[in-house]
Parts: sequence; C-alpha cells; structure tokens
Amino acid sequence: MPPQRRSKPRSPEHAALGDAVRTLRSEAGLSQEQLAEGAGTDLTQVGGIERGIRNPSYTTLLRLAGALHTTVGKLTSLADELRAQA
Repeated sequence: MPPQRRSKPRSPEHAALGDAVRTLRSEAGLSQEQLAEGAGTDLTQVGGIERGIRNPSYTTLLRLAGALHTTVGKLTSLADELRAQA
C-alpha cells in the first residue's frame, strides 16, 4: 500500500511560509518549475513547501530566498505577516 499523501499543512506556520514563498514567486513572475531550477531543488519540493506540507531545511530556505532575490529574514517576516492576517 503506498504512503498516504498529506493534503493539509503541517501547521499554521508551515502554511504561512508556503503562502510567503508563493507570493514572492508570483511577484517575481516565476513558475514553480523556474523557482525550483533557480534554487537547485526539485519541483515537488517547491510545491510541497507552498502547500505547507514540506518542512524545508535552512539550506533550502537560503536557496529559495536567493532564487527569489530576497533574504531568509524577509521571507520569514512575510510569513509572520501573512499568518497574523489569517
């Protein structure tokens, strides 16, 4: 039997981080595939992070932030703002 796919975010924090990545990616005019390529990661990793079901490492956050031309601090600050609005 294959493993069950997680469809709900791990936590509100993971969901907010995913929303922040999605927001910045959209503002940059990038597809998930383009962001994954720019960050040197897999498309499924980016999709999972945006859905809040993946728990990215600090290294992955650094790579995503770099591909989005921002910093991890700004990425997490945006996540905090989005979580407060929810």
